[in-house]
Amino acid sequence: MTPMKEDYLKIIFELGGKSKKISNKQIAMGLNIAAGSVTEMITKLVEEGLAKHTPYSGISLTDKGIQIAEIMVRKHRMWETFLVEKLSYKLSEVDDDAEVLEHVTSEKLLDSLDQFLGYPTHCPHGGVIPDKEGNYQEDSHTLLADVKEGSTVVVDRFIDNRELLNYLDEIDLDIGDKIQVIHHAPFEGATTVKLIDNESKVDERQISYKAAHYVFVQDD
Repeated sequence: MTPMKEDYLKIIFELGGKSKKISNKQIAMGLNIAAGSVTEMITKLVEEGLAKHTPYSGISLTDKGIQIAEIMVRKHRMWETFLVEKLSYKLSEVDDDAEVLEHVTSEKLLDSLDQFLGYPTHCPHGGVIPDKEGNYQEDSHTLLADVKEGSTVVVDRFIDNRELLNYLDEIDLDIGDKIQVIHHAPFEGATTVKLIDNESKVDERQISYKAAHYVFVQDD
């Protein structure tokens, strides 16, 4: 399997494609590619029995696709954890090197890395790491963009995307932040939120339309 196909399986998995339908637009935005390229690759994944496509509804993974995605996610997120915890990489720096390392990681090396890191369950940007047997707690799939105005939520995880992580670093939004959604501007406008810190102070900021679709949250 090519690295590009593996990347598609990973992003569909990250977006919740194990249990729900994901749109071509979401995949294109997540991988920073043209929508036309997504259509072509999805056709290939369906033909190989890795994904299911429902017209006007979206794409989800088959059992075979899920199994491969879980293995790739485990490798990628394990390396991200190593790079951040042991080599002091910034979160926005880890993706490229983790991407290279995951494709050359043997099962033996992965098991040794898992033990060395103390069997981590989540990567630095909040994503779950399946264990050796494929067990893991499901990720949150509630998008910040879908939270009702007035609701208070906690930032749970970010999509693994360098551009996104750099942006979130600039606006100082982190895993575990408690935020109240104030307003979703129409026509793909920004989402305005209040950030509530541990001292109950409030800091208002705007999060772009695209970023709000790649920040996942949980109920407070």
